[in-house]
Amino acid sequence: MRKFFYLIPVLFLFLQNESFSQKSAKGDEDAFFIKKIYNTALTQGQCYPWLTHMTTKIGGRLAGSPQAAAAVEYTYQMLDTLNLDSVWLQPCMVPHWIRGEKEQVRIVNSNVIGSLDLNALALGNSIGTGKDGVSAEVIEVKSLDEVERLGESNIKGKIVFYNRPMDPTQLRTFRAYGGAVDQRSQGPSMAAKYGAVAVLVRSMTTRLDDVPHTGGLNYKAGIKKIPAVAISTNDAELLSRVLKKEKTHVFVRTTCEMLADKLSYNVIGEIRGSEFPNEIILVGGHLDSWDVGSGAHDDGAGCVHSMDVMQIMKRLNYRPKRTIRCVLFMNEENGLAGGKAYAKASNEKGEFHLAAIESDAGGFTPRGFSSTAHEDVFKEKYKNMTEWLPLLEPYGLGFTRGGSGADISPLKSQKGLLIGFRPDSQRYFDYHHTGIDNIDAVNKRELELGAASIMSLVYLIDKYGL
Repeated sequence: MRKFFYLIPVLFLFLQNESFSQKSAKGDEDAFFIKKIYNTALTQGQCYPWLTHMTTKIGGRLAGSPQAAAAVEYTYQMLDTLNLDSVWLQPCMVPHWIRGEKEQVRIVNSNVIGSLDLNALALGNSIGTGKDGVSAEVIEVKSLDEVERLGESNIKGKIVFYNRPMDPTQLRTFRAYGGAVDQRSQGPSMAAKYGAVAVLVRSMTTRLDDVPHTGGLNYKAGIKKIPAVAISTNDAELLSRVLKKEKTHVFVRTTCEMLADKLSYNVIGEIRGSEFPNEIILVGGHLDSWDVGSGAHDDGAGCVHSMDVMQIMKRLNYRPKRTIRCVLFMNEENGLAGGKAYAKASNEKGEFHLAAIESDAGGFTPRGFSSTAHEDVFKEKYKNMTEWLPLLEPYGLGFTRGGSGADISPLKSQKGLLIGFRPDSQRYFDYHHTGIDNIDAVNKRELELGAASIMSLVYLIDKYGL
């Protein structure tokens, strides 16, 4: 009997070592496969040539434009060459806004600097001024609250100039962007509420340069629509200095307009799961971009990241347990029609997205992933995902709580994990929504590392679930 008790700790140690050995072997297997993913992405990836074609041969892909239609056809054909189980187009009606003639924004007859043209872009969805333009005194404000405090007596008949910079002390530039972008999205209607005739907005970037940044605005129902234009940060600084010295008039002329909605499409391709086909892992980006520049970082990079995940998977002869679906969404920039249409169709079919990963933060060096989910499931799913950190940390990747992506956000009710791919963001807002967001701003290796990072996470979620 005494010998039996002596054997118990020995048996426990044996079983413990055996369990550790199995975990270690499994970890080694995963580490080797992830290394194979990176090797393939860096030597046989297709994301860079795909992005080169999309940006140089097609260009800016504003929803409803011929270029957006060309991008739908091109990406459909590319996915179709990968021998996926299914490739299809999902229809959605999108707004059709056009910029029209080149914008004119001019300081008029200043005693300080005379007359001077400013670098400007109309904001997306803005109405035009009409062919004769509009000229009025400018009043500078730093916030929407300041407009409310000034009221109609100080605002009526004037051009409101929103000049609150993105906060340079924020290490996460997306947080700085979020702290300033209300001027662009809500500022026009707030100014119109108190009688303004037009709005100027400081471009959303921490950099001081001559490059104006466009971006969408949201007119509030029941309030008169007024023209809205972004000016470069250098010009915002200049105008602010002039206003400190004298009353200043600015002339604005834009011919942009909103046309009737148009039919467009999300582009979708998938590989069906071998064991759990009803559990979907989505990878995606948005196919549309603004009409200035060619949308290389925003969000051509996210689209080709997602397409390359499928290409790498096929090249490695990896047969997933769960359904892997690539979705290229249409109309994220000025309406989110594609994301809404996709979620509506998915919910009607009773689908379940175990995870959805969106790449919409550029093609820079990967830093990791942020995630969110329905409050009922987030804590458990996030905890399970963080157990893979030892496998991903060697590639500079980590996990944070936070947002995911605009296109996948309508899937939250399905109670899967919503994940945003997070590359280094320090340079992203130098190019965001500008005429310089072109292929020469994208580093091939950084882009390929992004595809490898996303594919590695897809592999772990597919193998182990959440």
